[in-house]
Amino acid sequence: MSFIETIKDRARSDLKTIVLPESEDDRTILAAAKVLNENTASPIIIGTPEEVNASASRLGVDLTGAQIIDNKASTEIDKYASLLAEIRAKKGMTFETAKDLVLNDKLTFGIMMVKSGDADGLVSGACHTSADMLRPALQIIKTAPGRKVASIAFVFEIPDCEYGENGIILCADCALMQDPNPEELAEIGAESAASFEALIGKRPNVAFLCHSTKGSANHPFVDKVVEAVRIAKEKYPDVNLDGELQLDAAIVPEIGASKAPGSPVAGKANVLIFPNLEAGNIGYKLIQRIGKAEAYSFLQGLAAPVNDLSRGCSVDELAGVICITAVQAQQIAAANAKD
Repeated sequence: MSFIETIKDRARSDLKTIVLPESEDDRTILAAAKVLNENTASPIIIGTPEEVNASASRLGVDLTGAQIIDNKASTEIDKYASLLAEIRAKKGMTFETAKDLVLNDKLTFGIMMVKSGDADGLVSGACHTSADMLRPALQIIKTAPGRKVASIAFVFEIPDCEYGENGIILCADCALMQDPNPEELAEIGAESAASFEALIGKRPNVAFLCHSTKGSANHPFVDKVVEAVRIAKEKYPDVNLDGELQLDAAIVPEIGASKAPGSPVAGKANVLIFPNLEAGNIGYKLIQRIGKAEAYSFLQGLAAPVNDLSRGCSVDELAGVICITAVQAQQIAAANAKD
């Protein structure tokens, strides 16, 4: 069974409500219909019923079972505005400004639904830039307890590939942290390991990537990764990690054995940590486009599951991220129940 089919099965076991604020994009309507048909989530579409149903009719899909909420007509506006003003009070936000935001910005309205506990998660980004989507998520949802940074990871399922976990590889950070410092990079590595284990169910082997392997180059860029690995090994001793490693040394067994003999990760990495956003963004698009991989992105480190998409995403990718968001919501609910 493929990675995403496994995720779908897990999503079906305990349906979660996932907000989709981009009702103006046909892919949102088609993805909502897909998850309804596959019974993997209960979508909440933000928009007027007239416009949403007209889009569904034009596209020939059935949205029976979806909630359609017009944020401008919602009875929860004042509740969300009061909470938003409270959250952003130190930044000078007033109730009036907050009310204007939740009335006129479907994304902010959707994030307030999640913050208030009226929905389990949110997926957006098909027609928002990552910056526009992530800003309110970070400001309102904030990072999870014990976490200082959020990052964006991608799970790739690469056809006919022997690397990673039988072609499944998780990469981070690919779309958020511009130039993480060593402490931040170490935390991204630990969070990515936890995501891999939670979503794939296999032991993570985490490689901190660089243009150098074990001192083969001398540069401040190398020093940053070396320090990140030192911090990560000290703070997260239960995570199997190593670096600095070049990509081939990280994933190709014979090259790993040659370049980094004795490494617990070299040649068998299934989690790849990029040193900065430039490398991460270029790397993930190479894997996705040239490797013809299925790609599913998600945010790590937030207190609730709010996930960003590439604006080039397909309907299947959007539906897949909805399922991942649902599984993340299941995990958060289970963790909260233990507490």
